[in-house]
Amino acid sequence: MANVLIIGAGGVGQVVAHKCAQVPEVFEKITLASRTKSKCDKIAEMLPRKIDTAQVDADHVGEMVALIEKVKPDMVINVALPYQDLHIMDACLETGVHYLDTANYEPPEEAKFEYKWQWAYHEKFEKAGLMALLGSGFDPGVTSVFTAYAKKHHFDRIKTLDILDCNAGDHGLPFATNFNPEINIREITANGRYWENGEWVTTKPMEEKRVFDFPEGIGEKDIYLLYHEELESLSKHLPEIERARFWMTFSPNYLKHLEVLQNVGMTSIEPIEFQGQEIAPIQFLKALLPDPASLGPLTKGKTCIGNIIRGSKDGQEKIYYVYNICDHQECYKEVQSQAISYTTGVPAMIGAKMMLEGKWMKPGVWNMEQMDPDPFMADLNQYGLPWQETWLDKPFR
Repeated sequence: MANVLIIGAGGVGQVVAHKCAQVPEVFEKITLASRTKSKCDKIAEMLPRKIDTAQVDADHVGEMVALIEKVKPDMVINVALPYQDLHIMDACLETGVHYLDTANYEPPEEAKFEYKWQWAYHEKFEKAGLMALLGSGFDPGVTSVFTAYAKKHHFDRIKTLDILDCNAGDHGLPFATNFNPEINIREITANGRYWENGEWVTTKPMEEKRVFDFPEGIGEKDIYLLYHEELESLSKHLPEIERARFWMTFSPNYLKHLEVLQNVGMTSIEPIEFQGQEIAPIQFLKALLPDPASLGPLTKGKTCIGNIIRGSKDGQEKIYYVYNICDHQECYKEVQSQAISYTTGVPAMIGAKMMLEGKWMKPGVWNMEQMDPDPFMADLNQYGLPWQETWLDKPFR
């Protein structure tokens, strides 16, 4: 049994705390820490058993080190902001504890989603005998495991990969983001990018659009090509893939609001001076928008996230579709959170469980697709994210 420290008390942190608390045979002791301790205390009151809470500013390595030395966890589960990943990794190295996150490091001053900063820590973690597991959310995370599972069980060679992320939920508000507004909008307004024939192809934001008929009554939705960080790690670790793309659904209403906000400069990350202070417009916008954690009781409908994989087995071409359907209202009943936070938080718990049970434990910095997918896939079915698989008649173009 293990002692874990969870950093971050937003929507995802709430789910991770809930799910860890549900598995006392693995997570014997839990501490939830955030810059605002009252958020941690509020989450702690919801849980079926007692956990500890603490205050910490994850921007400061010294504060993180002091907290880790006090709590003495076996590992840190980082569900704070991506800007803080390297600070938390440094603190884990200094104190000798394992590390897990759900999103790759992103420099505050630039919308740049790359693993290079964290991959550079591989030798440090390896020499320290510590493991860092990167991107143990849904996408990245489960989508990477889906790919590894398909490769292990269904394909000799994967030729194309398309990751499709559909949120068919409706919260009834004019405009809101389903996770941290700053991260969400930076991701969407950046150029699209996909991997093809050994190089990156760049597109303008929202330039590539398709329509896909999602299963279980979700139906046809507009999907747009984005860049997503798992494409970088998958193209590196499965170099046989000829083309890898990521797609996400957006409603016309969402895109209309986003266009207006972009046109007036509210999505910019460049600081401006206002009344004697410097502020990035997107940070001010974040303060105006609804807190994603508040969307739980409002959101109805389902999500569907999965992979369409084309490849060959024994010389025969096949098209495989593996996906998860998640219901917003069912998630709220269980953990008082909507499905976007749920689909990220559950894999974070499972990834930590894999490490603590020794099923995924080796020194260094690793991505999800580098691990054995089978025990993780089994736990998805057991802990709230059951997956389905089918074979398609025609490729996704």
